Amino acid sequence: MAKKLYVGNLDYGVTDSDLTKMFEAFGTVQSAQVIMDRETGRSKGFGFVEMQSDEEAKAAIAGLNGKDSGGRQLTVNEARPKTEGDRGGSRGRGGYGGGRY
Repeated sequence: MAKKLYVGNLDYGVTDSDLTKMFEAFGTVQSAQVIMDRETGRSKGFGFVEMQSDEEAKAAIAGLNGKDSGGRQLTVNEARPKTEGDRGGSRGRGGYGGGRY
């Protein structure tokens, strides 16, 4: 069964292809995606990789978590499913107006 991994603290120049190459050493990469900012088109510095099996995912976490990549220490762990309350970064503050806290 495929296992989705979160990859954080990526250099802003890393591409989907770079991410795939980074994880191929640990097994079959089913997908790799660097998350891009909609407005600027630049990387947000994190992404997701889907490995073919749990064993491959565990090997990738063990091999890459904390590893230096482009002067940055990678964070690699099992991706958590999006919760019902996730609002895509709005932190629950939505709408218009100048309300005070």
